[in-house]
Amino acid sequence: MIFYFSGTGNSKYVATRLAEATGERLVAMADYLNGQPPTWTLASGERVGFVTPVYFWGLPSVVVDFIERLRLQLDGMPFVYHVLTFGTTTGQAHYQMKRLLARRGLTLQGRYCVKMVDTWTPLFNLTNQAKLERTMCRAEPHIADVCRLAADRQAGDYDRYKFPHLLAGWYYATYESQRKTSHFHVLADRCVSCGRCAQKCPVGAIALNDGQPVWTKPRCAMCLGCLHRCPTFAIQYGKHTLHHGQFVNPNVKL
Repeated sequence: MIFYFSGTGNSKYVATRLAEATGERLVAMADYLNGQPPTWTLASGERVGFVTPVYFWGLPSVVVDFIERLRLQLDGMPFVYHVLTFGTTTGQAHYQMKRLLARRGLTLQGRYCVKMVDTWTPLFNLTNQAKLERTMCRAEPHIADVCRLAADRQAGDYDRYKFPHLLAGWYYATYESQRKTSHFHVLADRCVSCGRCAQKCPVGAIALNDGQPVWTKPRCAMCLGCLHRCPTFAIQYGKHTLHHGQFVNPNVKL
């Protein structure tokens, strides 16, 4: 079984490739954020995989919430692995996942990662299409390696991009402030009232008011899915995203 969370498609693409390589089921974490998720029963010998992005050198709030409520019916101890998709560093996201899983009685055995397009456009510029394509091409052999490692149940820490605990912890602490939905705004002259942002927000933080998106919660997951998926690029975060472009992984449907 493969659990994944994906805001702009990178983690979903890796999870889909893993499902093809292992023949195991895909579960989107965002589908089970309201109420208690079901108890999933694992077949004998089935692996348990988690594929997640890195947010602020740690795990997205959606992932933390899901793992804290995860219930599995096990037949013996499965092989458990975690794949991080990231743009600059993995921080201490693997360590954070290890601690969360330990509370659920699971041992994280495989730690893998794939460097992909960094979609944090308040900082990074995604307007160079050729550069994006090069990044995606460079990711392909690493995705293939991760699929092989997971399929072969290769234990070990294959993450060479982490940061020291103290520094990663300091930066992750800023995630709470950056999650404030007051950072978002809408370019009214661009918005076509399609409602996709409200329909796709993983934490239900957006509603339409007179056809315009409004944020109904003080904080969201900060996946920037609303910004990147907006067909008219009407949703912005802070001062710089308008000039930094959009990105969704072209290999999956979101």
